[in-house]
Amino acid sequence: MEFSLPVTAGALVGLVALGTAGLVGMDVMATNTVLMMVAPSMLAFGAIALFLGVKHGEYRATR
Repeated sequence: MEFSLPVTAGALVGLVALGTAGLVGMDVMATNTVLMMVAPSMLAFGAIALFLGVKHGEYRATR
């Protein structure tokens, strides 16, 4: 499987959507809290982790 920008972004958004749906479905906290605070923070953390992972992969590939 070849990862391109659309595939990678889709996987990230899909993973966050799955986590958000799980939290809303389990009724652990208020839906408003999940959608306004938890989901954006999951997206931000995922984007940062993805960026660092890509940069580390580029570093490893050139060494």
